[in-house]
Amino acid sequence: MRYFIEFSYNGKNYFGYQIQPDAVSVQEELEKALSTILREEIRTTGAGRTDTGVHAKKIFAHFDTEKTLDENLCRRLNSFLPPDIAVKRIFPVKDDFHARFDATYRTYEYYISLAKNPFTQESAWQHWKRSLDIDKMNEACKILFEYEDFTSFAKLKTDNKTNICKIYKAEWEQNGTELKFTVSANRFLRNMVRAIVGTMVEIGTGKIKPEDLRKVIEDKNRNAAGTSAPGHGLYLVDVGYEF
Repeated sequence: MRYFIEFSYNGKNYFGYQIQPDAVSVQEELEKALSTILREEIRTTGAGRTDTGVHAKKIFAHFDTEKTLDENLCRRLNSFLPPDIAVKRIFPVKDDFHARFDATYRTYEYYISLAKNPFTQESAWQHWKRSLDIDKMNEACKILFEYEDFTSFAKLKTDNKTNICKIYKAEWEQNGTELKFTVSANRFLRNMVRAIVGTMVEIGTGKIKPEDLRKVIEDKNRNAAGTSAPGHGLYLVDVGYEF
């Protein structure tokens, strides 16, 4: 049978979700725990790959096993996993249902601290030395909906077959000294959200104008966009499916 697993993790200690040679990954820890408990080699397929240091509040993966899973598996799995990875639920799906390819949307949040905060040093980008014009950043967000080719925000030399994405939502919200960027799309390119945030911050500081974002996107060149925002401020918060 095929099972879906819903889980979350703090990405600080990991080089992203996907297994990599000579690097600690979330996938490696998850598969090691599952294989130990089920006493067979388990391989998982995640809903997506996250960059080094990026967090996930809600993410899914699927795996196959011939064994019938009991209701205590979540508790047992959480006992085996390190403290920074937590499993919420495990449930059966159709044999051909795919965690990555059957996802209809993904939502990310990026957090920026507008004041020096000792309690968010590892969970938000500390950007308090220069003020940001939130209105101009939201003005630029509207421009994102005009395009579907986001090559300028894609990591170079990847195995992407296409850089076409459909963005459904993009907005900045300020709550006190916390600034949150929410973006949803049918799919994301590697490094895409961090590159968008880095470019938006250049707009917020006045380095470039909101309308300059059109040229950045139309250039289809990663060098045209801003520097990627730090990974520790980024969270995958939702993945949608039609179960």
